[in-house]
Amino acid sequence: MNWQLKSFAELSITELYDIIQRREQVFVVEQTCPYLDADGSDVNALHLWADSDTETVVAYARIFLGEGSDGYSRIGRVLTAQSVRRLGLGRELMQRALDVCHTYTPQLPIRLGAQVYLRAFYESFGFVAISEEYLEDDIPHIDMERQP
Repeated sequence: MNWQLKSFAELSITELYDIIQRREQVFVVEQTCPYLDADGSDVNALHLWADSDTETVVAYARIFLGEGSDGYSRIGRVLTAQSVRRLGLGRELMQRALDVCHTYTPQLPIRLGAQVYLRAFYESFGFVAISEEYLEDDIPHIDMERQP
């Protein structure tokens, strides 16, 4: 796997296209969840992804480092391509995303909005639920946080 971490300004047009295409494949097509993925937040995020020898963006996460009054960093849009699921790449992706947060904002907690069926996965990284379940785009979610 070839791992990349870039700010929005550092992304090439091709990299941005590949990222958006994969996010739409997973979140819009696979999960049959029509929503506006290009939400205007990408410009403020770090983009972490892996390319394999045969596919682009087989794992991806969007990271917001805590700034201003937020008081926490945030990981979102976490995905793995269907072709690489159950190979441990999701665990590697999450560990790398956590490492990025700890490198740049070691004093801040990290939050994410998890699909409920993945709660145990995120708990295995030290996240705990901080909200009740709620629907986001008709999919049950729960907010979770990991302390520094």
